Amino acid sequence: MTDESTLPPQSQEQQPGRTAAMEPQPEEQPRAPAGTPKLQGCVALISGGDSGIGRAVALAFADHGADVAILYLDEHDDANETKRQVEASGRRCIIIAGDVGAEAFCREAVDRVVGELGKLDILVNNAAEQHPQDSLEKISADQLERTFRTNIFGQFFLAKAALKHMRKGGSIINTTSITAYQGNPRLIDYSATKGAIVSFTRALSNSLVKEGIRVNAVAPGPIWTPLIPSTFPPEAVEKFGSDTPMGRPGQPDELAPSYVFLASNADSSYISGQVIHVNGGQVVES
Repeated sequence: MTDESTLPPQSQEQQPGRTAAMEPQPEEQPRAPAGTPKLQGCVALISGGDSGIGRAVALAFADHGADVAILYLDEHDDANETKRQVEASGRRCIIIAGDVGAEAFCREAVDRVVGELGKLDILVNNAAEQHPQDSLEKISADQLERTFRTNIFGQFFLAKAALKHMRKGGSIINTTSITAYQGNPRLIDYSATKGAIVSFTRALSNSLVKEGIRVNAVAPGPIWTPLIPSTFPPEAVEKFGSDTPMGRPGQPDELAPSYVFLASNADSSYISGQVIHVNGGQVVES
């Protein structure tokens, strides 16, 4: 792809015009031949990569040729299983336990990833927590701070640490949520963090676009992950996702291709500051 920001002056007298007369010629061939791994040789860091969406993304990235590092809180069995599956695909994987709400941990984790895997090309900010409450009055200051620390402070901290190592062609992908657009009356603080992630994505994209680092987000709808049965009572879990147009919850592997797309410079080189909605057909205004 040309790095020129301007085109030489030219015109044609008849529409739709002729390709042969254009200078430079449009680039029309696929950027990656069919069957080519889209992330070959890349190194990706995924927070919340032990299970659910994060695990599916880690496995999809590995399938496309990336080495993977995952951050997780304390779900050691899940993290080790993700590592096993990534390595079974022939890629390297390191797992790092800690709290993304602590800036020191984020700095240390990024430095370890670069030290062990050699570089950092892709950052996926995916770690999150949610705590339903019936009303705003029941959301304590401690809960509010905890939710913001994990869901949005962690994204700031990891991006800040990663930028020292990322170069032109790098990609940052943030996980937001349909709640950022629709709101959830029982997840007020969680919804607020997900709205903040949308704005963070757009602002950081504008900040980094000149450096050739793209920043985008994915907004999942109801996705079947361990966060669901650990958050909601059995009767709510039984109906989870049934109110979508597709009438069911989504699966993590239905989300993962969106992250591969946004990570790949072959596929999404002209996309930044955007949000992909993967939500079972729910139409939202972005």
